[in-house]
Amino acid sequence: MAGTDAGSLKTARLWRDAALRARKLRGSLRQLGLGAAAGDSRGAPDAAQLVLPAGVGDLEVLNLGNNGLDDVPAGLGAALGSLRVLVLRRNRLARLPAAVTELGHHLTELDVSHNRLTALGAEAVGALRELRKLNLSHNQLPALPAPLGALAHLEELDVSFNRLAHLPDSLGRLRRLRTLDVDHNQLAAFPRQLLQLAALEELDVSSNRLRGLPEDIGALRALKILWLSGAELGTLPGGFCELAALESLMLDSNGLRALPARFSRLQRLKMLNLSSNCFEEFPEALLPLAGLEELYLSRNLLTSVPSLISGLGRLLTLWLDHNRIRYLPDSIVELRGLEELVLQGNQLAVLPDNFGQLSQVGLWKIKDNPLVQPPYEVCMKGIPYIAAYQKELAHSQPAVQPRLKLLLLGHKAAGKTLLRRGLTQDPLEASPGGRDPEKSSPPCPSKGIEVTSWTADASRGLRFVVYDLAGDESYEVIQPFFLSPGALYVLVVNLAAYEPRRFPAAVGSFLHRVGARVPHAVMCIVGTHADLCGERELEEKCLDIHRQIALQEKHDAEGLSRLARVVDEALARDFELRSASPHAAYYGVSDKNLRRRKAHFQYLLNHRLQILSPVLPVSCRDPRQLRRLRDKLLSVAEHREIFPNLHRVLPRSWQVLEELHFQPPQAQRLWLSWWDSARLGLQAGLTEDRLQSALSYLHESGKLLYFEDSPALKEHVFHNLTRLIDILNVFFQRDPSLLLQKLLVATSGEGEAEAEGPPSVALPTPGQDLLRAAQLHHYVEGFLLHGLLPAHVIRLLLRPHVQAQQDLQLLLELLEKMGLCYCLNKAKGKPLNGATAWYKFPCYVQNEVPHAEAWINGTNLAGQSFVAEQLQIEYSFPFTFPPGLFARYSVQINSHVVHRSDGKCQIFAYRGKVPVVVSYRPAKGVLRPDTLSIASHASLPNIWTAWQAITPLVEELNVLLQEWPGLHYTVHILCSKCLKRGSPNPHAFPGELLSQPRPEGVAEIICPKNGSERVNVALVYPPTPTVISPCSKKNVGEKHRNQ
Repeated sequence: MAGTDAGSLKTARLWRDAALRARKLRGSLRQLGLGAAAGDSRGAPDAAQLVLPAGVGDLEVLNLGNNGLDDVPAGLGAALGSLRVLVLRRNRLARLPAAVTELGHHLTELDVSHNRLTALGAEAVGALRELRKLNLSHNQLPALPAPLGALAHLEELDVSFNRLAHLPDSLGRLRRLRTLDVDHNQLAAFPRQLLQLAALEELDVSSNRLRGLPEDIGALRALKILWLSGAELGTLPGGFCELAALESLMLDSNGLRALPARFSRLQRLKMLNLSSNCFEEFPEALLPLAGLEELYLSRNLLTSVPSLISGLGRLLTLWLDHNRIRYLPDSIVELRGLEELVLQGNQLAVLPDNFGQLSQVGLWKIKDNPLVQPPYEVCMKGIPYIAAYQKELAHSQPAVQPRLKLLLLGHKAAGKTLLRRGLTQDPLEASPGGRDPEKSSPPCPSKGIEVTSWTADASRGLRFVVYDLAGDESYEVIQPFFLSPGALYVLVVNLAAYEPRRFPAAVGSFLHRVGARVPHAVMCIVGTHADLCGERELEEKCLDIHRQIALQEKHDAEGLSRLARVVDEALARDFELRSASPHAAYYGVSDKNLRRRKAHFQYLLNHRLQILSPVLPVSCRDPRQLRRLRDKLLSVAEHREIFPNLHRVLPRSWQVLEELHFQPPQAQRLWLSWWDSARLGLQAGLTEDRLQSALSYLHESGKLLYFEDSPALKEHVFHNLTRLIDILNVFFQRDPSLLLQKLLVATSGEGEAEAEGPPSVALPTPGQDLLRAAQLHHYVEGFLLHGLLPAHVIRLLLRPHVQAQQDLQLLLELLEKMGLCYCLNKAKGKPLNGATAWYKFPCYVQNEVPHAEAWINGTNLAGQSFVAEQLQIEYSFPFTFPPGLFARYSVQINSHVVHRSDGKCQIFAYRGKVPVVVSYRPAKGVLRPDTLSIASHASLPNIWTAWQAITPLVEELNVLLQEWPGLHYTVHILCSKCLKRGSPNPHAFPGELLSQPRPEGVAEIICPKNGSERVNVALVYPPTPTVISPCSKKNVGEKHRNQ
């Protein structure tokens, strides 16, 4: 009895909710909707429990969708004598309910889509004689019954996403049918019975294997909209051109190479999609279509665009992306009405003069082109910037400044510093007295990161800005700041110490890092210490490096291709089928997210590193070898297909802006604000909207640092690279004696200033203050072991770079924005009131983990067990883990957490009163890649608090990962049930679900690792989708923010 009462109460609640929703429904029809709310743990009512309230006899619309019904109650038809519209979508119906037959004499609309129908009863279909709209899509129907042709009033029929191999002949008798959708079925030919449908206005037969169209398809004279996407068409018949009423035509994803000669007769055509075909030439038959408003020719083989395209005067949308177009006709600027212009993925180097006249263009995509004029930086900003640039270029004296950024990478003791000196100086000058610099100790050890200007060819004015990136591991956290597009990367390998087993560390890891940070970067490999190797040994080592690079690239490309195929297979399945089983790949992931992931895989495959071979061996003692290497680098730099921007013509104002940044008084400042640079821009004749393009150019050419795509750093312009790098070098030279010496010198200087006594020596003597020396030594130990330093000691270390307290505070804020350190004891927005500020540098933390392992294993910190559900989001990095990412991430999350305890690989903290744990697990072999996870826990009723705790941390990590556009990583939500069991290999749900709303009508999800266990949907989907999808890639290095 109690169970019956509970069931009645549940049904009454649902009817009440439906009655409240009915007020919002359309038109004057009386409507009633009954559906389970998304994630409703009470579940949906059984068919036997549905009790119709009194007074519904005149109900005209009934919505029973999203209820998981296997059937509907008997007698429903008798009770609803006035019903005209019945919605049964998204249930579990295997056949048409008997109630549908009862309602047939007055039902005009029926929606049974997204069910499990395998057959339609002929009697049930025949009874629907008044039906005008019928939706049978997303079922499992292998055939349609013949009585369907007797529905004389039928106007709209949707049978898409079924298993239909043919259509009944009787379908041709549907004389009033205006809309027919049969896409995503198994038709092997165009159904000829459709040619009898004289009233048909919209037809979709996409994603069927038609392979051809009948010659008399022109019989469909009323047809206005025709979908033939993915129909495996190689040609179009001549009769196709008789479809004179056509307004929208989708022919994408076929194998078309040409259009019929009479195609231009389709004068009513407004929208045409020919993307993903095989056109090698622009179809001339399109040019007379004066009424065309939308034209899509993406992903073909076009090499040019005809000048007569200007005749398409009404064109609003033009997509020509991912072709092989090398130039655009000048006449394209006459398409003044264009609102969308997509040109990305071509071979465009120069845009026509007056291109900025296309001022109406709102959607603009131009990335992945070797643009020279206007410069890439300008084009990426949008049409207004192009217009301003072309106007300025036309009214000012242009300047040519061939300059290239060159970065030297490699392990410590690889020979980078000696190589830099050998290249940028006279070889004899670099090795005085003819001594061998590689056998003798270097005259001066590396000072960390160093920048040198090198005029490689004075006659041509070709200059390099050479960045010598320190090889010590402590510098890994800041090295990525100096990697930028448009540079030449030189990986230096010590051939004397090289062994094949050391390839991953000496070569492979650097290739992965650069490729992840700067996709499509140009890199050459230089082997140093060649004179210490025998001739045969030298050859074998160079060949081994070359071979292993090829193997690594092949392995990575094959892995990405394999993953892309998995996405294709998932996309080929219907979303409903993909969401029906957690065993399916990309379970529950939307088509939009799948397409985004596929696009990213394609981006990674199309933007592999450009590795110049073979390995270039060199000895820094041999002037001839240095000269040969110098000539090789010059030839690479001047190769117009590799570096097309090197000799581009620039506005004179850009050169003036550069000169102003390096003149007093701003030359002495450590950095400038955006507004400081804007004022200099005005002096150079650059308005604020054009300044950004010039700064982007100066960044990519190596003259300054400007992180346009970093929310934290974009307000700063780092023009004084020498001072900035000197300051960074102070913090990342892990030499205790050097640090202590700096502090002793600084404190001695303070004493001298106070007492005006004689100068003191750098090292302590028995007469000095030994207590102060011991205290400073204690600070150095704390810094190197725990990453801790008080502000006043930081000020001592930074002398003479920083003098005033205000400068110190600004610098510390800058280091926090860069993700290098954070203040331990400063509350958000509150002053310290005289207390000493302590700063933590996470990259120096040596203790492996904080005391949080017990929490991970399901107990609290006191060791007592608790009953809670665990949330854990895991990021996996199969190829490379970005250097310094964990340290920078630990700084970025500081504003979100309290009471934190840091380890080298783990952070335990609280967000409010909810605990969170961030863990990094280094790779162990190929089968266990690097992972970074974010976890929390709460009881199931309060699981929203755990989501509230980890969601901001997930979003912070996603923002950081945007800086690595070429990085491949995956995101997963680990199964809470598996975690609770202590499974070493928990099931992982796709991370794309984090950016999707919870599915309607689903309360639990089966864990594939144990089919009997069900996971509450609240443990897989957040209450609201995350702001940034973990599978989304902005390609920060490509600067396509305006796209």
